[in-house]
Amino acid sequence: MARKVIGGLIQLSNPLNDEKASVAQVRDAMMAKHLPYIDEAGKKGVQVLCLQEMFNGPYFCPSQDSKWCDIAETIPGPTVETMQAYAKKYSMVIVVPIYEREMAGVYYNTAAVIDADGTYLGKYRKHHIPQTSGFWEKYFFKPGNLGYPVFDTRYCKVGVYICYDRHFPEGARLLGLNGAEIVFNPSATVAGLSQHLWKIEQPAHAVANGYYMGCINRVGTEAPWNIGKFYGNSYFVNPRGEIIECGSEDNDELVVAEIDLDLIEEVRRTWQFYRDRRPDSYDNMVKQLP
Repeated sequence: MARKVIGGLIQLSNPLNDEKASVAQVRDAMMAKHLPYIDEAGKKGVQVLCLQEMFNGPYFCPSQDSKWCDIAETIPGPTVETMQAYAKKYSMVIVVPIYEREMAGVYYNTAAVIDADGTYLGKYRKHHIPQTSGFWEKYFFKPGNLGYPVFDTRYCKVGVYICYDRHFPEGARLLGLNGAEIVFNPSATVAGLSQHLWKIEQPAHAVANGYYMGCINRVGTEAPWNIGKFYGNSYFVNPRGEIIECGSEDNDELVVAEIDLDLIEEVRRTWQFYRDRRPDSYDNMVKQLP
């Protein structure tokens, strides 16, 4: 029997692009804007849905303002519980990226994974944390410490890699070795150097590891930081490196694709990368070399 699932990605702009807005106002506005798109996904039969990086807030890392810690919450917590109800309503797996509060002063950039019956399966914490002009993420996020888990959902095996993680092939390979069939990369990335890489790196991960990727980016600009334009172009790519559905650069939208999971087996029988790996020769990869 053919294994096919319907995947969905939601890319949205900030509806309350007002530097005077409070943390709570922005959070509530982002949540309210997402809900109709989640309903749309459910009505279109999406079975596996991923939201954008820290979906229920702005990308606040151009600042170093601790007020944004107020948007962080526990996992599970109120936002994840809301998404659990939607997952159960539509029998839809949902990947929910939010700002996670582990304890006072300890915060992570995290994605929760919810199964199609509303069960919370676990979470992935972003490992690679950038620190450069406009992206002061080390101020807000502790590096992830939960490894590279793969979640066995009703429809497929799901892995998560978040934004800047995509520049590092090591974790992408570990997700494949751990059994991922679809890896989602929720992101917040603006035009510039990264736009050229956006449609190169993730198809390369898909090819090297023989799995699908769902790659999500915001759209629009966000005040008061105005660090650049989030260029959307959310897409699904198959294990051959072919982009099968892609969103626009500017519009709020739901991107939907049919994912043929049987293609994974077909591709891996042709390209035997897992058979031909030489981990015995890779020792230096886990050493801090100059």
